[in-house]
Amino acid sequence: MDTWLNEAEQKALNQAVSNDARVLYLMGLRPTVDGTTGNTPALNYKSLLSMLNAKESKFNLGRQVNNLIKELLHVELVSFVEEVDLNKSFNGKILTLPLLRIKPDDYSQLHLQWQKMSANWTPNTTLYQDLAKLVGIIDSEFSDHELGDFVAYWLGRPQTQFTQFQWTQKFVFNVKQKRLAKNIKAIHKVGNQIVTAKAGVVADENAKNLVAKYSSKAKTTSNS
Repeated sequence: MDTWLNEAEQKALNQAVSNDARVLYLMGLRPTVDGTTGNTPALNYKSLLSMLNAKESKFNLGRQVNNLIKELLHVELVSFVEEVDLNKSFNGKILTLPLLRIKPDDYSQLHLQWQKMSANWTPNTTLYQDLAKLVGIIDSEFSDHELGDFVAYWLGRPQTQFTQFQWTQKFVFNVKQKRLAKNIKAIHKVGNQIVTAKAGVVADENAKNLVAKYSSKAKTTSNS
């Protein structure tokens, strides 16, 4: 795997992350990634601890590796392919590196546009679609409500500035996380892909049985 960093990765690594988290990304994760999917092999704590402790024994526990991965999650350098409990071990889980497959020339201008959140902000359409595919969102259309919640949250933090690329990236991850957290039953997985079911299209067996049950009662009452 080519280890040359693209501009998006460089920007993310220059955010507030520890040097140990940077080492984990650059030496432990990025060289192992599948160039087609952007996914890592299943995380192996033993090999990651060995790499992190190459010079001195600094890390002994899996939860210490977890904390480094959480730093990378925070700046959106990595994402889990499937939903995980962030309070449990990540050993054996698979990460995807969404920035790895972004070509530097595609969005170079978006890295130069630093800005605060504004009431009329919208994500960059092309970048949003590309990132949504990379993190596994098939139903990539977002609602006004999803956008409004995101904008409202960051309007309350006027001191925060990001590039248009970073704002769009944050919004993509926010959409994915909120959909998973809010209504897991409304999300379908096709392989490693995630798609939100359209309201009113899918009815589960319990709903069908309830309809049949009360329809039957209604007919019995009307006949009597």
